[in-house]
Amino acid sequence: MESHTNLKGKAAIVTGASRGIGRAIALALAREGVKLMLAARDQLRLQRVAEEARQYSVEADSVSADMRDEAQIKNMIEAAMKRFGRLDILVNNAGLGYFKPVSDLSTAEWDEMFGVNLRGVFLATREALPHLREAGESFVVNVASLAGKNTFANGAGYTATKWGLRAFAQCLMLEERKNGLRVLTICPGSVATDFGAGPSREQRAEKRNIIMPEDVADGILAALKLPQRSMISEIDIRPSNP
Repeated sequence: MESHTNLKGKAAIVTGASRGIGRAIALALAREGVKLMLAARDQLRLQRVAEEARQYSVEADSVSADMRDEAQIKNMIEAAMKRFGRLDILVNNAGLGYFKPVSDLSTAEWDEMFGVNLRGVFLATREALPHLREAGESFVVNVASLAGKNTFANGAGYTATKWGLRAFAQCLMLEERKNGLRVLTICPGSVATDFGAGPSREQRAEKRNIIMPEDVADGILAALKLPQRSMISEIDIRPSNP
C-alpha cells in the first residue's frame, strides 16, 4: 500500500521566495529533490536562495515577479514550464501587510494588500491550473495566517485578505480535488521573520518557542508527503508557549 507521496523530480513555483517563510519552503522542497522556480521582486536575494537550493543537487532558477502584475505572473508560469516542462506544485507565499487604523489606511495600501495577498494568488493559481491538472498528482499551497481566523485592531486590510485567501482555497479544493489536485492552506501565528513592523527576526528568535520559518516549511512538507488518497486542507501552527 502506498505509504507516502515521493516529491523527488516534481517541479514547483514558490512565490515570495527571497526571504523568510518562502525561502524556508524552497529549501525544504530542494532537500526533497524538487525542481524550483523561485519568484519575488528582489532578484538578487532570489539568486542567492537559488544557489542555496542547488547545493541539494536540484535544478533551481529564479524569475522576477510582482504579484500585482498579471503579465509578470503569466511570465512566471511560462518560465517554469519552459525550464522544467511540467508543474506539480504552486506555493502561493508572497504577501504583505500595512497595520494601521482604518482611518489612517490609504487606498493605495489597501489595494496593494489585496493585489498581492489575494488577487495575485487568484491569478497565479488560474494560470497554473491547466499544468497542475496535467500533472495529475499536484498541489497548491497557500500561506495564509492565523489573522485569517482572528481579527485585531489595526489589521482590517491584512486580516480581510487572509480570510479571503482561506475562502478562496476552500472553494478551489472543492472544485479541483476530482482532478488530483490537493489544496493546502497553512495558517501560522507570529513567525520570526522580518515581515511587517516590530521586533527583528533575531529579536523574535530570542523568545522561547517562537515559530521559525522552518517550522512552517516542515508542516507543509508533512502534508504534501501524505499518500494521494489523503489530503490535509488546512493547518494552524502556533507557538507552543507564546
